[in-house]
Amino acid sequence: MKTIAVTDVGKLKNELNKYRKGKKLDIRLFNQVARLAWLGRIVLCPLDPEDPECKAWLLHLQPLEGLAAEIIKVDEDLNGMPFASQIHVLDAEQGEHLAAIFREGMAHRARELEALAKREFYFEHFFKPDGKS
Repeated sequence: MKTIAVTDVGKLKNELNKYRKGKKLDIRLFNQVARLAWLGRIVLCPLDPEDPECKAWLLHLQPLEGLAAEIIKVDEDLNGMPFASQIHVLDAEQGEHLAAIFREGMAHRARELEALAKREFYFEHFFKPDGKS
């Protein structure tokens, strides 16, 4: 964990300003986090909702489980530690894009579930349109 000397007020203000702006993920990590966002495996919220000048986002990553963990490979080097639940401070631009990707994934999965709820498997497999069953 990083420590900041409290005796230097200027240094403390600089460190706080860095956190308020957030940090960009590199392309490779952004793509991996975007995949997690599309699957709904992230929690994203504004860093300081009460401060209109603070546009950074808090990002909490949740590890993949089950089939998704077998198919989607996530690098083990996020923050230099094995992939587990982690919190990152993102800049405004990447945070907004991840929020849009999250919404897109949720809408897609909702459409798929609605289509599944209406699907008639029995008639589809036992009553052929050509009259041969």
